Amino acid sequence: MLDEIDAVDWGSIPGPPEWYEPDRAARGLRALFESANPVQAAEAGSQLGGGGIVHGHSAAVFPAAVAATPLLLDIAQRGHPAAGATALGLLDEALSCYPHAGYTRVVAPDGTAVPVCCAIAHRLRARTDFLVGLGKRGKSLLADAAVHWRFEIRQCVADSRDTAAFGILTGRFPDGVHAAEMHHADAITVLNELSLEYPPAEGSLEACLRVIARHPAELPPGAVLFPAECGDRVH
Repeated sequence: MLDEIDAVDWGSIPGPPEWYEPDRAARGLRALFESANPVQAAEAGSQLGGGGIVHGHSAAVFPAAVAATPLLLDIAQRGHPAAGATALGLLDEALSCYPHAGYTRVVAPDGTAVPVCCAIAHRLRARTDFLVGLGKRGKSLLADAAVHWRFEIRQCVADSRDTAAFGILTGRFPDGVHAAEMHHADAITVLNELSLEYPPAEGSLEACLRVIARHPAELPPGAVLFPAECGDRVH
């Protein structure tokens, strides 16, 4: 676990220089993993929450929180119960805080510039079984993450003046009409009006979105949609 923490080049992760302290991220995670009682866990949490991955007093989150998410989940799974509780609290804080201007996105492996909140949510969903197994607290964290939905377009069909987009939906698309960012080929296009046409059936992630006043040619397979409001989140 310590090797995994040290393998991250925290100093290379961008963050507002007057707020983000990379050394706090590395030291805080190591200390949290090694915590053996509530006092040690609280001290480690204060490092992470005071400039490591978030700045709790100003309610700001840093891109480093994305890299820290799977590590905090590992600590919650393998560490002292007090360390686990602290880790989950930090994840909840990171998901709810807003990033500073200029540091609102992280680059995903596919090159997509994802809003920080959506990137954290995606990594939380990757550990759904573990979080569900924690009971109420884990399920609450997943429910918060579900707001930051992600939709990957697989196929599109014209439907009158609109387009029915079929694909994979993770998270929960809200009721009503909403705007989304479409990421494709290193470009971001804003789609002003979308609604959920067909939700996923139980046990499936396949869904259909109605994209209003857009032609199928404008919605290429492989494009990924995120909530537009997440891209607008700025501290």
